Amino acid sequence: MEQGMKTIELLDSLTGPADLVETLEEGAVRCAACAHRCLIKPGRRGICGVRYNRDGVLMVPRGYVAGVQIDPVEKKPFNHFLPGSEVLTFGMLGCNFHCGFCQNWFSSQAGRDPRSDSAVHSISRRSAERLVQYALENGARAVASSYNEPLISTEWAVEIFKLAKANGLKTAYVSNGYATPEALEYLAPWLDAYKVDLKSMQDSEYRKMGGSLQPVLDTIRRVRELGLWLEVVTLVIPGMNDSNDEIWEAGRYLMSVSPDIPWHVTAYHPEYKEDAPPTPASTLQRAAEIGQEAGLRYVYAGNLPGRVGSLEDTVCPHCGNRLIMRSGYMVSGYHITDDGKCEYCHQPVAGVWKSSSTRRSGRGFPRRVSD
Repeated sequence: MEQGMKTIELLDSLTGPADLVETLEEGAVRCAACAHRCLIKPGRRGICGVRYNRDGVLMVPRGYVAGVQIDPVEKKPFNHFLPGSEVLTFGMLGCNFHCGFCQNWFSSQAGRDPRSDSAVHSISRRSAERLVQYALENGARAVASSYNEPLISTEWAVEIFKLAKANGLKTAYVSNGYATPEALEYLAPWLDAYKVDLKSMQDSEYRKMGGSLQPVLDTIRRVRELGLWLEVVTLVIPGMNDSNDEIWEAGRYLMSVSPDIPWHVTAYHPEYKEDAPPTPASTLQRAAEIGQEAGLRYVYAGNLPGRVGSLEDTVCPHCGNRLIMRSGYMVSGYHITDDGKCEYCHQPVAGVWKSSSTRRSGRGFPRRVSD
């Protein structure tokens, strides 16, 4: 408990005033960063634990990272956003959900779960300028907010993204999608790509995680309407969301928004409180086939490289030729033109593509950055 209090105290010292906030009577505020829309009285904090009311001012995370490295963009995962590129990825601590199957719980549950209290030792003070400099020095093509839930530190992300875009870099969010329209409008001028986790099509399952389904579905649709590049990921967990009916429902919903949304069905590995068995490759292949039958043009099976056949590759929906060949995070073949068309049939392929002058495959593995 004492270490947990020290974690919160340190995080509270690394904050600044919020933009995504409504000021109410008697010093109360309503946070607009995520769909919880927490009403926070002086001295109290929101569900995320890191946005708090100090004397009538909503204070939010700023000026630090708990993780920063150069990642393959495929690790996010994005398959239609600058494939083969590297991205400077930064993360902080905390989350607005408490998923029992979290694959990144050590950082996301800091301050909430005593087992993650030592995550505070990973904190490093960094300026937005230095983070963008890291990206440029390491040849990254983009900057992404990930590792924990970025919505709860959106003001800090925008500060970084403004500098990144001024230096010719793209920007991305890797998020659970539990956003508000206000947060998306605030992000949109400075954001290029948004990855949303669609964790389940059952509201009852979202209630167990600490949220609800509809705001996530609304985010998926709104991100497309705002003109941002969108990819969706579903972590397929045996016994929770792997039934044919639920996978069909997810595929049909995404299809109703756009057949061009890349959908990644990825393998769960036991990491936190959930004790379901690891997802077999056959389940991912079945889920991907359902997504294709629902009408989605780009469906991928991830996290099991070499075990899912061609489901790691990008295939032209018009002529059927393989356009991008992958194994894990490595790109071994690329057949999309500078203007985003299939090299074989010259039909457009949905995505954000690189020009031939910058087309190169990254190292295919994460690497640390240092001063």
